[in-house]
Amino acid sequence: MISNSTGRLGRRGFLRGSAAIAGAAGIVAGIGACAPTDSGGSGSGSDGGGAPAGEADPDGHLTAAISYELGTNGYDPMTTSAALTIAVNWHTLEGLTELHPVTREVYAALGTEVPTADGTSVDVTLRDGAVFHDGSPVTTEDVVFSFERVLDPENASLYAQFVPFIESVEKKDDTTVTFTLTTPTGVFAERLSTVKIVPRAAVEADPKAFDSDPIGTGPWKMTDSGAASKIVEFERFEDYTGPMPAKAATMSWQIIPDAATRTNALQSETVQAIDSVPYLSIDQLAATADVESVGGFGLLFAMFNNAPDNPFNDVRNRQAFLYAIDMDKVIETGLSGQATAASCFVQEDHPNYKEASTVYSLDAEKAKSLFAETGLTSLRMLVTDHGWVQQCTPIIQESLTALGIEVAFEQKQSADVYNTVDSDPDSYDVMVAPGDPSVFGNDPDLLMRWWYGNDVWTENRMHWKGVGAYDEVQELLAQGLESTDVSEQEEIWGQLFDLLSDEVPLYPLFHRKAPTAWNGSTLIDFEPISLTGLSFIDVSTTNSA
Repeated sequence: MISNSTGRLGRRGFLRGSAAIAGAAGIVAGIGACAPTDSGGSGSGSDGGGAPAGEADPDGHLTAAISYELGTNGYDPMTTSAALTIAVNWHTLEGLTELHPVTREVYAALGTEVPTADGTSVDVTLRDGAVFHDGSPVTTEDVVFSFERVLDPENASLYAQFVPFIESVEKKDDTTVTFTLTTPTGVFAERLSTVKIVPRAAVEADPKAFDSDPIGTGPWKMTDSGAASKIVEFERFEDYTGPMPAKAATMSWQIIPDAATRTNALQSETVQAIDSVPYLSIDQLAATADVESVGGFGLLFAMFNNAPDNPFNDVRNRQAFLYAIDMDKVIETGLSGQATAASCFVQEDHPNYKEASTVYSLDAEKAKSLFAETGLTSLRMLVTDHGWVQQCTPIIQESLTALGIEVAFEQKQSADVYNTVDSDPDSYDVMVAPGDPSVFGNDPDLLMRWWYGNDVWTENRMHWKGVGAYDEVQELLAQGLESTDVSEQEEIWGQLFDLLSDEVPLYPLFHRKAPTAWNGSTLIDFEPISLTGLSFIDVSTTNSA
């Protein structure tokens, strides 16, 4: 069965204890209620592909193939940003709160409730009986340590930018910590999920060992990191005390970047689920398996070199580039229609979506006119080599050459693209690459702040920091983050959407759907996600271990 969905709400009795979703009214608009409506996807078992799944086996074994490599920075939740390690950490680590990978609902994880921050002091109490995978109890000292290591500038944690409103974290007593904030904020509960709680003793004893084999409190314990075997192995954490216990005894993920090999693994029933289904293979797989494409924020973006001596310092060239692209052709030919052209910084089904003041679609005459005004006749386009990206970027090049623009086209591996841009500010004019910070959270502030709120992107990569529009973006980001009024926050984010659509220093080309395939006859309550990776939270199987 093929299904094109944007997700669903109320997933199979999500968070069996209703107290775990407490306080939705105090959460910022669009996050506490961010789960899209039910699209008729599978409930218990499968609604297509294979026979309905049978009775769950508590001693079962879950199997999957994931497309992303391990990366070079390990699993430490203070530093990792790789798709594979983040997906693993969803299962093995916890924050005080968590965002469910499917619904994006915030729920209480190591904390006892979903907190609100309508003042500058917030207490959070730990759940009873929580222990780490090494058997040590979770203490308030561990919580304070976990936040302080992220907030310490010397650690250069990318997660610090998600909690800029936290001034300090202190132990109140043996079960409660107190957060002192610089300002009240409507995104407090969601942002707590970006900081995972780790055991201070283990981290300080051997940071490198922790990075390769982290110790958490999640429902799954990693038993093999996949560094040598290319298979990440897990076992159920029997002492887990939270709301999402593992529903099978063991789990293994094969690391298979090659799309054909990954597809064959599912068809041969070597694995039960795969991510990143090739768009051209969807119909083929749908004959024997469940296949679903879930829309989300994940995008392909164009980043321009805004340096003073670069032609794309002129906003007319940036806008002309976007008007020149035949985005309908890119999406239909490159992605088999599995994307939606950007009409805002966030996708159309995002709860905070508002059509931007400037929407780019093919307008050859306008693009020609703008290029003629600036005199631009050539550009250097640097692109990544992700499989689906390779199906799109040549069409983008064709759109530009059709207007008489000479394009020096250079394709590299993703790491090489960023190494090139970071080491040589003049190495490109336009960079085209994928991105998806929604793996960290779903509110517009976080999604925009990922690119526009730090020097790595604004100063070192797009060379946009310091201009008037940059300063205006920073001011609006601060106002939106500090607001606890829903309507005011919506208005501020709308202003940001408009400003970014006009200035476009870095801007989405489209938001794509993420196709996942799985064996519905053996997996129970599995649902695909819009994020990069796979989630087996609250999933069981009929297969014996």
